[in-house]
Amino acid sequence: MDIQLKETERIDDLQLKGLKLIQDTTGFCFGIDAVLLANFAKVKRGANVVDLGTGTGIIPILIAGKSEAKKIVGVEIQEEVHEMATRSVKLNNLEDRVQIINADIKTIDKKLEVHGYHVVTSNPPYMHEGGIKNPNDKKMISRHEVKCTLEDVIRAASRLTMPKGKFYMIHRPIRLVDISTLGRKYNLEPKQIQFVHPRSGKAPNLVLVEFVKDGRPELKILDPLYVYGEDGNYTDEIKEIYANENIGE
Repeated sequence: MDIQLKETERIDDLQLKGLKLIQDTTGFCFGIDAVLLANFAKVKRGANVVDLGTGTGIIPILIAGKSEAKKIVGVEIQEEVHEMATRSVKLNNLEDRVQIINADIKTIDKKLEVHGYHVVTSNPPYMHEGGIKNPNDKKMISRHEVKCTLEDVIRAASRLTMPKGKFYMIHRPIRLVDISTLGRKYNLEPKQIQFVHPRSGKAPNLVLVEFVKDGRPELKILDPLYVYGEDGNYTDEIKEIYANENIGE
């Protein structure tokens, strides 16, 4: 398919079933957190999925490649980024399964079906709005709570997730108390947590959380995930995640 690239854009090979992704070198490019989240999410055959704050569309495209989800919707507030993600969907011939919509998650229940989704995912901005801000607007919006707060994300996820449906999020461990209390506030019960460490002996810098809508209180802490081994290369667990082509249950 003939897809036009802008001057600052490139096409990256996702190393999964021939899938590719358009990225803007001046904007926020996806990292390992998106790959970890797409792998962590359990998506059953025929599921309807929403990714909040989808950015480049990396998570919907990975989920489409790794699962038999029926429909995956990516929600992105930045019009230019939304347009780029839409071209990535077309590049991969996924228009029948993946849709990127330009919308604000704070009012997303006016665009998407309330309680209509089996799975919701989000890799939201990690930093408080009051932190040091990147002068590049696209990067600032991706990294800081400028357009939405953590509470906005969790509230939107609760509105979209069907009863007993699941919400998966990756964030910073320093926000874990906020994540848990806000989840319960909006009837999303934290059920599984996995800490991600740069390497053995280092504190975790990411946390993966699975919530269940209207779930019973019971939290399971999964084995920690280490990104790099002593040799400086990816651990076998990370290599397996990158090679994993099935995220369904």
